[in-house]
Amino acid sequence: MRSKWQRFKESYFLYSFLRDPMAYVSFAILLVLVVSAFGAPIFAPHDPYDPSTIDIMDAELPPAWLDGGNSEFLLGTDAQGRGMLSTMLYGMRVSIIIGLGAVALQAVIGIVVGLLSGYVRKLDNILMRIADVQLSFSTYMVAIFIGAIFQTVFGVGNYAKVAIPLLIIIIGLAEWPQYARTIRASVLAERKKEYVEAARVIGLSKRRIMWRHILPNSLSPILVISTVQVANAIMSEAALSFLGLGMPVTRPSLGSLITAGFEYIFSGAWWITIFPGIVLVLLILVINLLGDWLRDYLNPKLYKG
Repeated sequence: MRSKWQRFKESYFLYSFLRDPMAYVSFAILLVLVVSAFGAPIFAPHDPYDPSTIDIMDAELPPAWLDGGNSEFLLGTDAQGRGMLSTMLYGMRVSIIIGLGAVALQAVIGIVVGLLSGYVRKLDNILMRIADVQLSFSTYMVAIFIGAIFQTVFGVGNYAKVAIPLLIIIIGLAEWPQYARTIRASVLAERKKEYVEAARVIGLSKRRIMWRHILPNSLSPILVISTVQVANAIMSEAALSFLGLGMPVTRPSLGSLITAGFEYIFSGAWWITIFPGIVLVLLILVINLLGDWLRDYLNPKLYKG
């Protein structure tokens, strides 16, 4: 009997993946970025969260290959004297955690709402109208509303301690309707099929039919939309940080690094903004390219081999 690894090596998934250079190059780049981000305590030359490793006299040093650069700081330093390479690795980890956490929250809410809306027809209009109302509020409006309430109740000083979970909640609550609409459309198509009718005839409960039979057959579009939503969540966090509603400067993300360096870009310290911007664009680009490949793979009408 063949092992799972043998079946995977002979699968059409791996065959399709290896035939698409864009897919495996994007995956390789994403793997390097993710490993570097979550391995930041190992790979980063300095710890940007440790004040004892930061010297304000090292502020705004250019990259090592430019005049005035220091070999200790390969990509230069920011306005606080933190090494850009180390700060970007730690910041990328924060951005990825927020992106994954927000998408997980979106998926949980969206899948539950989409399943109920698509299968329990009495709830369809109510739940979809709630989704429509939610879509009328942008991520930034939700961020302003929740952020203002939190800072009023707990104080601005405590914001840094809970910034990551708060941003996950904000972005997750703002964009779950994308999942709900996708799942609803899949459920409406699946609920008419024979296996659902058979499950209903033998007396299975609605909950069991939804979760054990319909949901597993509706996951393909969820996998595709999740890749897109991770990229969107990372971009949303960057945009919120740029508006001053995201991560504080003391706990950097890629977005807050871009924001912190923006005021120095015209004074000559362009690397404070440009390097985090390049990493952010690269991260979002490879995620979107993998999402495009996955969409084509899961849709035979689109995939051309």
